[in-house]
Amino acid sequence: MIEAVGLTKRYGAKTAVDDVTFTVKPGLVTGFLGPNGAGKSTTMRLAVGLDRPSSGTITINGLKYSELKAPLREVGVLLDAKAVHTGRSAINHLRALAATHSIGRARVDEVIGLTGLDTVSRKRVGGFSLGMGQRLGIAAALLGDPATLILDEPVNGLDPEGVIWVRKLARFLAAEGRTIFLSSHLMSEMAQTADHIIVLGRGRIIADAPVGEIVALATGSAVLVRTPDAERFGSLLAAPDVTVTSTEPHLLQVNGLTAPQIGELAARNGVVLHELSPQAGSLEDAYLALTQDEVEYHAGGIAR
Repeated sequence: MIEAVGLTKRYGAKTAVDDVTFTVKPGLVTGFLGPNGAGKSTTMRLAVGLDRPSSGTITINGLKYSELKAPLREVGVLLDAKAVHTGRSAINHLRALAATHSIGRARVDEVIGLTGLDTVSRKRVGGFSLGMGQRLGIAAALLGDPATLILDEPVNGLDPEGVIWVRKLARFLAAEGRTIFLSSHLMSEMAQTADHIIVLGRGRIIADAPVGEIVALATGSAVLVRTPDAERFGSLLAAPDVTVTSTEPHLLQVNGLTAPQIGELAARNGVVLHELSPQAGSLEDAYLALTQDEVEYHAGGIAR
C-alpha cells in the first residue's frame, strides 16, 4: 500500500505537489493521470526518496522508502529507463542490481525471459531502442519480486504487442494482491488496464475514484434515439436541463434524460422508436473534461 498524507513539494516559488493525500491499495491497478507539469513524476520521485517533501509524508507499507531494509525486494520502480550505464550489457546491469540484494542469477534469467530480452541480453544497453530500454527498466523493477510496483510511463516506446504485454502483466500482478501504481498518457490503454484512477492537476488531486465513476461523473450520459418522428419527439423532449441534438435525419442525441425516461415519454405520446441506446463516455473524454482548466502548457493552433 502507498499512502500520501498532506504531501507537498516546492521548488523555490513553484509548488509542484500541493497538499496531496491519497491511498494506492493492493489488489488494484491504480492509474496516475495529469497534464504535463501536473506533478505526477515529482510525486513518484517523492515516493522512492529521490526528492524530499517540503511537508507531509508518503509511505510504502507504512514506511518511508529510506526505511525499507531491502528496497528492491519490496518496491519495483521504473522512473527513467535511460538511467543505465550504456556500456554494460543488459544481463550485467541486472546482475549488478541483483548482487546488491543477494538475488540469485536464476532470477535475473527469469526476468530477462519474462520481458522478452533473451536475444539482446548480452548486448550493450547503449544500442537499445527506446522500447527495449523500457523492457529492461521493467525487468529491473521486477527483479526483487516486489509486492509494490511504481511505473512511470511503462509503455513509452513499446510496440502494440509490448503495450498489451504490460497491460496483462499489470493486471496479473494486481490479481496476486500486489500494489500497482502506474502513469500513462495513453488514455485508451489506461481505460483497459486501471481499476482506479487518480488525476492530478497543477499539483492538486482533482479526481480519485474507480474508473467507471470518473467516466460517469465527468462525461455525463447521452442516449441515441432513432425514430421516424424525430422532429415532433425532439420538441416533446425539450426541457431546461435536457439537450437534444440531431446529426442526421431520424436520429437524436439526448443528454439529461435516461433511456427509461425517454422510452416512457415515447410510449405516452405514441412515438415509434427504432433505437434507444445509452452511450457510455470514454476515459479520454472524462480526462479532458477534468483537466481542461488545469493544463499548464497549451499547444498553438495549426498554421495554414
